[in-house]
Amino acid sequence: MARVIETIDVDVPVSTAYNQWTQLETLPQFLSFVESITQLDDETTTWRVNIGGVERSFTARIAEQHPDERIAWTSVGGEAEHAGVVTFHRLGDAQTRVTVQLDWEPQGVVESVGALAGFDDRAIEKDLREFKKFIEARGAETGAWRGDID
Repeated sequence: MARVIETIDVDVPVSTAYNQWTQLETLPQFLSFVESITQLDDETTTWRVNIGGVERSFTARIAEQHPDERIAWTSVGGEAEHAGVVTFHRLGDAQTRVTVQLDWEPQGVVESVGALAGFDDRAIEKDLREFKKFIEARGAETGAWRGDID
């Protein structure tokens, strides 16, 4: 299984950063490998991703969600074995550290070589920079879901 852990500091309050990540259907605006996410209910989503030109889809369940702290999910069906967590750490009144950890099972030669060469690490690092630009330029989230899931 491949693992990516990347971190970025953003110049917005922790609630703003967290609230934006709860708007799962907006993630494709700054996550380059995600083509779409459809939220079916508070805990279930369907994802379409494109990794190295290969499209995959899967259903994911939000396994844990605590406002201003973390959102964790895992795939429950489909073409991709995938799990992840995003954590939010308050650095100051207007600064937050966002850490993304993704675990996924590469399928095929292209994905396996890409994981070994660190392409996925660089992609997530780039996507976090895009999130930073997105949220800092807006200065506010596009919406929020403050529910708690254990």
